[in-house]
Amino acid sequence: MNGTNKYIVNIECNQCGERFVLKGRMKKGKVETGFKKCLCDNQDEFDISQEELF
Repeated sequence: MNGTNKYIVNIECNQCGERFVLKGRMKKGKVETGFKKCLCDNQDEFDISQEELF
């Protein structure tokens, strides 16, 4: 493997309930997806889970 692990990231907004399923990569000890905020402008309150792809 080339050292770049891929992840599936599930994000659920705690304000409106919107759900997002994104692909991400591990960078600097965190999984980066490019996700910034929900459609309801929430930027802070999320339930986030991730699983590594093999």
